[in-house]
This record gives sequence, C-alpha cells and structure tokens, in this order.
Amino acid sequence: MTVRTKVLPAKVVDWFARPSSVWWGFAVVHLYFLGWMASFFLHGDTFSDTEQYRQWAVDGYNPQDLDGKISPWVYPVLAQLPIFLANIAGPDLYLLVWFLIITALNAVGLAFLTRGPRKTGGIAPAWWWLFFTVFMGYLSFARVEGITAPIVLIALLYAAQRPVVAGILLSVATWIKVWPAAVLVPIVIASRKRVQVVLSGVAVTAVVALGTWMSGGLRHIMDFLLNQGERGMQLEATFSTPWVWLSVFNIAGSRMADNTAINSTEVYGPGAGTAAFLMQPLLILAAVVAAVLLVRALNRGAEREELFLEGSLMMVTAFIVFNKVGSPQFIIWLAPVIIAGLTHDWNRWKVPAALLMGIAMTTFVIYPLFYTPLIHAHPVMAAILTTRNVLLVVLLWWSVKRTAELGRKSPAAVPAGA
Repeated sequence: MTVRTKVLPAKVVDWFARPSSVWWGFAVVHLYFLGWMASFFLHGDTFSDTEQYRQWAVDGYNPQDLDGKISPWVYPVLAQLPIFLANIAGPDLYLLVWFLIITALNAVGLAFLTRGPRKTGGIAPAWWWLFFTVFMGYLSFARVEGITAPIVLIALLYAAQRPVVAGILLSVATWIKVWPAAVLVPIVIASRKRVQVVLSGVAVTAVVALGTWMSGGLRHIMDFLLNQGERGMQLEATFSTPWVWLSVFNIAGSRMADNTAINSTEVYGPGAGTAAFLMQPLLILAAVVAAVLLVRALNRGAEREELFLEGSLMMVTAFIVFNKVGSPQFIIWLAPVIIAGLTHDWNRWKVPAALLMGIAMTTFVIYPLFYTPLIHAHPVMAAILTTRNVLLVVLLWWSVKRTAELGRKSPAAVPAGA
C-alpha cells in the first residue's frame, strides 16, 4: 500500500485519477496566477521580465533605436513573435495577454499529455506538472521559458513515434530560447530517423533566416550567442557558490553586484573572472561527454525512447550546472523532460521527479520570496541557494549514472521492437 492510499480516502484517490480532475486542477492553478497577475495588469503594470518585453514591443526591435538599453536580440529571433503578440491589446494589458498565451500553450500541452494512449498514464505526470507550476509559475508566466516549455513537452511526447515532428517543434523552440537544443541532440542521436530530424531542423533554420533577412534583421540573428561571452558569473549559477560564501563572510573583497548592462547580479572576487572565462569551454566539454555517453549507450543496445529521455535530462541538467548564468527560470527547462519521463516509466523517473520538486521549492524561496536578502549576502539564503545547487548536481549525477547503465545493456536485453 502506498503512502498516498494511506493518507487519502479512496474516493479522493479515485477523483485525482480521473482525466477531468486534472483539468479542474489546471483551472485552479491558472486562475490563482491570473488573480495574482491581475494585481499588476489592472494597474497597467507588468511583472518581472515582462516589463522588458513590453519595452521591446513598444520601442521596436532595432538595437540602434534603444539608446544603449538591453537589446531584444539577446534572445533568438523567434522570441520576438510572442513578445510582439502580447502587445496586441496595448501596453496596459501586456501582462494579461502574455499570461493568456502561456496558459493556452499549457492547455495544449496538457491535452497531449492526457489523451489517446496517455489517457491513463499521463494523469499522474500531469498532476506533478501542476504542483511544479505552483512553485515555478511566478517565473514561467513571466519569462520566455513559459513559451518554450510546453512546446518541448509536446515534442518529447511525439519523439518516439514521430521524431521528425519532434525535430520541427524543438527547432522552433530553440529559435525562441536556446535550451531546447539540449533536448534535440539526444533525439538526433537516439532516433532511427536522425537524418530526417536534422533536415527538419535545417529547414526550420532556413525559414527563420529567410524571414529575418526579409525583415531587415539578418545581421543581428546571431547576437544571442555573442552576448554570452561578455557576462560574468551570475549569482545563482552552480559554480558561483564559492564566491557566494566568500561574499557572505566578506573575504578578499568578494561581493555581489549588479551588472546593469544585462540586468543581472554577478559575483566578484579572486578567480571569479577566470571562472567566467572557463565556463563556456566547460559547458561545451560537458555536452561532448554527454553525447559520447549517448552514442556508447546506443551502440550497446539501449532502448531508444529511454535513451533520449535520460539523455535529454543529462544534457539539459548539464546546460544548467555548467552555465555561468544561473537564472531561476532555468529550472523550468527540466520540467518537460521529467514529465515525459514519468509518462514513459513512473517508477524509473520518480527519483529525478522528487529531486526536481525539491529544486523547484528551494528556487521558489530564492525567487520571488527572498531574492533581496540573497543579493545582500544573507547566510540563510546562501545556504538555501547552496542546497538548490547541490540538488542540481545530484540530478546531473543521477542522469549520467542511469545513461551509463543503459550503455551497459547487451543487445539481447533490449525488448523486442525497441
């Protein structure tokens, strides 16, 4: 007997197991955040990064017209589509329309998760997603990650049977925010139709480049890559943890300070600049090692769907752990992979699901609850941030370990038809 059945009456357990109950849960969670966001948009205000998005939508997308302000080209070009669309009802209702766009995408993702062959198996993962949203909704409804996450989820649900469709969706999502590329790579490696998946990505990229050229912005299309090299170690980044504690104890002049050029809080102290310089090659090295593990596992007969799911978790977590930017919304990247994994094999994926829920809870304490004490080097908040970062490293270790285990299977152990 599970803890769930011991704690909850049978009728309650049965209600939660119905597909219709998930939609009631979806309505409750999204209405809560709508009410919370209403405290801003009813006064014509925005929340968090949507203020920057609104400024771009009002002022335009030409960096030369922004008078030294942050350029919209810090994101890949397709991010400008939802950013512009959210202004369709005017600046005062920008936050409302942005929220409704993400709500609609979430609804589509939930529909894919709870229909057809996943009508039963997708219920528990859907509830996990809703509980995750309770903690991360303040970020997912205010950042571009909220646009990309449901697209990536749909792609992962499609990937086993229709990898080309998944490739198209992931390529589109990558041109909105780079991180879905970390999911696309394992699918290319694990899929039998990898050539078609690659060609679908090339086709999407060609269409994006053509559209950008026709709109006169082609010379800025790669700005989002060039911008990252100038950044220092962001406060929340996993590898920034030593300098966070050096700042707490005021050792060797270490401190946390704003980088106003990119609206970020970074750490400063002995070796911080060197660490920032090394993070990009470390990230590339981590991605290469992850790809080698995936190829090794595939060659040793790993089941393909489990391989691209665990490979996606490994790659996405590596993108976070080895990133000199550690923004709280990065945690949203992991949710689609965990949801798809739970749908594929609940028992195998319940450990990373529990780890990610712990990461979401600690991230919620960091932002939006107590971010100000953190940037002022409060020791309790430094401890919570350290806990969050340790959990991320543990999640990466789990994904590497399980991927390596897949690579130890012999071909004879692979189920027929895999």
